[in-house]
Amino acid sequence: MAARILVAEDDPKQAHVIRMYLEHEGHSVLSVGDGRAALDQCRARKPDLVVLDVMMPLVDGLDVCHILRAESDVPIILLTARSTENDILLGLDLGADDYITKPYSPRQLVARIRALLRRSGVLAAGAAREPLVVGDLVVDADRFEVRVDGRVIALTAKEFGILEVLAAEPGRAFTRAQIIDRAFGFDQDVLERTVDVHVGRLRRALNRGRVSDPIRTVRGTGYSFDERFGKDEPLSKSA
Repeated sequence: MAARILVAEDDPKQAHVIRMYLEHEGHSVLSVGDGRAALDQCRARKPDLVVLDVMMPLVDGLDVCHILRAESDVPIILLTARSTENDILLGLDLGADDYITKPYSPRQLVARIRALLRRSGVLAAGAAREPLVVGDLVVDADRFEVRVDGRVIALTAKEFGILEVLAAEPGRAFTRAQIIDRAFGFDQDVLERTVDVHVGRLRRALNRGRVSDPIRTVRGTGYSFDERFGKDEPLSKSA
């Protein structure tokens, strides 16, 4: 079951990444850029969950949290650069259900949101995303597992993230910057040139015993995943 999620974040880039990840999960997302709008939209739209940045214009996120908790029991996740124990305890004392410090992984945020939605009853306890299937490839995000022809392929977290982005829209060309935004979000340790290294490793892991390359280099752009990966292509005898 999809949830209605309000994202209150005044940084447009971060708001975009959060929205993209949540919409990929199937949720309906409304973004606002200040605390006053967050209060107005919560009262008008009655979201199932609120992602609330602490440092926002007009009305501080902590004040928004305090006001919302007095008015409803909507689950609230706070996002902040403040990471001391006192800051965290203050946010929880004001009624927040969870607290994530910046910088953070969008995957971590999505996992926390999923857990909160399950606890609040919006999502069934066993709710899960359907695996991505492209030809002979299966990408199971909930199990963090990749299979080709039924064979489990061992990947690092970054390789898995890149593959998930490319396989979600086979045939589409992604720039390196788009891959970083979608796969890693706010992870500042990933550079565009390192995407090439991760893609090279992905190719070797996926392409064992095959003639064609599942990940195509798009000259002047970046990479795309072959939507016909494995179809009508037998493994070589050496596989």
